[in-house]
Amino acid sequence: MTVRPSPPVPDVFDPRQYATGVPYAAYRVLRDHHPVAWQDEPEVLGWPAGPGFWAVTRHADVVRVLKDPLTYSSQLGATQIRDPDPEDLPFIRRMMLNQDPPGHGRLRRLVSRAFTPGRVDRFTAVAEKRAQDLFAGALEAAREADGTVDLVAAVTDDYALLNLADLLGVPEPDRELLLHWTQRVIGYQDPDEAGPPVLDDAGKPVNPRSPAMLRDMFAYARQLAAYKRRYPADDVLTILAHDAELTSAELEMFFFLLTIAGNDTVRAAAPGGLLALAEHPGPYERLRAGAIELASAVEELLRWHPPVLTFRRTADYDTELAGRRIRAGDKVVVFHASANRDERVFTEPDRLDLTRAPNPHISFGDGPHVCLGAHFARLQLRVLYREAMRALPVLRTAGPAGRLVSNFINGTKSLPVQVT
Repeated sequence: MTVRPSPPVPDVFDPRQYATGVPYAAYRVLRDHHPVAWQDEPEVLGWPAGPGFWAVTRHADVVRVLKDPLTYSSQLGATQIRDPDPEDLPFIRRMMLNQDPPGHGRLRRLVSRAFTPGRVDRFTAVAEKRAQDLFAGALEAAREADGTVDLVAAVTDDYALLNLADLLGVPEPDRELLLHWTQRVIGYQDPDEAGPPVLDDAGKPVNPRSPAMLRDMFAYARQLAAYKRRYPADDVLTILAHDAELTSAELEMFFFLLTIAGNDTVRAAAPGGLLALAEHPGPYERLRAGAIELASAVEELLRWHPPVLTFRRTADYDTELAGRRIRAGDKVVVFHASANRDERVFTEPDRLDLTRAPNPHISFGDGPHVCLGAHFARLQLRVLYREAMRALPVLRTAGPAGRLVSNFINGTKSLPVQVT
């Protein structure tokens, strides 16, 4: 009997490859032959090389890592693939996302008081009107041009941004600041989004999550909190600003987390879902005809195009995962997009099935760090897709979508569609 050697481990780190598409074929090789595989971290786009990490690509292993914060820590090295500068790490650890139990649970409980489903649901009518207005503007822009329009620029960027600003209570004149900060932090690997990196005195790029790069955002958060104490309203920032258990530093970090994560989750998911529908006209027509439940379709579109590609953990002690020995201090990176296409969990995972049930995708994570804003994100996506079906009975692309250079966010920078 001839034993065939396993194929080599493909690179799934380089953020530049994600500008042409998620490397699903490489993920399949990893899942089948190297479910926990070592990845090198060479210098890319001016960002320094790192020590490397373990890529975890099967659904069961990803869930295991996310549900075990005692073994796989969010706090030791934070949650991005790139290591933060050691002097920045104490600052970064103040964010709930970069904490482990019990500190993480305390902060999550505090912010949950403001981020209730009831408060979120009250924004449904606002989101519906916003989606209607944005699509109406997109159709008008297409009529004035050549019959095409970029749905990212005309609809989805503003939709996500303005909905979040309403929920947080950011005054209208300041709302563009949220997009600016999101592009700077999330799109730092993409020169089109963030521009050339800011360099320190030694010529090394400054981490966009460092105190130096967030100073303006935190100053704004303090000013807005002070305003909300004087002029309270029915919004998340008012609730947080009046919470005596929250320190000023914790409130600033919450503003950062809600602004960046709250904006970019929908900002990435919405155009990805619209692109999937445009590429699958049959399922789109069935959805428009009411033959498919919209809630089911939203879940499948999230599985198909998860907004977040990866999250990093750090092993707290020596352990084993899928037969590989992992040492204390090793970086362990879970690949959400790979887990969502795992044949061991999903039947025909490379087929868009808007009726798929069950659908245990992990696009919003799992375990103690499961996305706090998932309810708000799902609400926005349902509203947006419903209005898209009304405004665009035929959803057809007018060219290739532009993708973000990032191994973290599954971002779409442009989505040109033909309006008929």
